Amino acid sequence: MKDADFKPPLIELRGVTKVYGAGAAAVHALAGVDLAIQEGEFVAIMGPSGSGKSTVMNIVGCLDTPTSGDYLFEGIEVGRLERNQRALIRRHLLGFVFQGFNLLARTTALENVELPLIYRGLPAAERRRLAVRALDRVGLSGRENHTSAELSGGQQQRVAIARAIVTDPDVLLADEPTGNLDTKMSREIMDLVTSFNRDQRMTVVMVTHETDIAAYARRIIRFVDGRIDSDVLNKQAA
Repeated sequence: MKDADFKPPLIELRGVTKVYGAGAAAVHALAGVDLAIQEGEFVAIMGPSGSGKSTVMNIVGCLDTPTSGDYLFEGIEVGRLERNQRALIRRHLLGFVFQGFNLLARTTALENVELPLIYRGLPAAERRRLAVRALDRVGLSGRENHTSAELSGGQQQRVAIARAIVTDPDVLLADEPTGNLDTKMSREIMDLVTSFNRDQRMTVVMVTHETDIAAYARRIIRFVDGRIDSDVLNKQAA
C-alpha cells in the first residue's frame, strides 16, 4: 500500500494513562490503553463503575487530557494542542449526547438546538434553518416551539440528539443515552442513533452499562480496572 493511500484511524489512543490525585490517594483511571476507531464505526464501551469507560469518553471528547501516552484525532496529536484548539475540535468535529439531556429548561426545542451554532457565530436565519432541519431529522418537526416541560423524556432526548448533530459532526459521543428512558423510548432513540451511523456514516462512540443497548453497536469494548478486557465485533448488529 502506498503512503498516499494510508488513512490513519479517526480516533487513536496510544499507551494512554490517566491518574487522578497523587501519592497514596492516587486513582489510576486508565492504565495504558491502546485503542483505534476507524471512521464510520459504531463502538459501544462497557464496563463496571470505575473501569475507565467514562474517562476514555472524556479524553476522546477533548474534555480531559491523558496523564501520559498520546491521543490522536484524524492523525493530529490532541495532547499537544492548546486548550482553545481542543475547544475548536469539540465545537466543530464532535457532537455530545448525555444521559440527563442537559436542555435549557425555559427555552424552546429550536433554541436549544441552535446553541452550538451560536458558538460558531452563525447568523440568526442560518441558525434557524439548520436547527429546523435537525429537528426534522430526529422526527420532531412541528415541535420547534415546545419547551422541555412540554416534551416527553424521549422527545427531550431527541432534541438533545438534534443539538448534537446540527453541526454535522464527524463523531457522535453518547454517554448512557438511554439511561433515563423506558424500554420503548430506548429502542426509538437507539434506532435513531443507528440510522445516523448507517445512513450518514457518522462515527458513533457510546458508553453504556446495558447489554441490550450495546447490542446496537457493531463493536463492543469492555473495560476492567482501567484496561481493555475485551474488544469484539458484534455480528448481530443491524
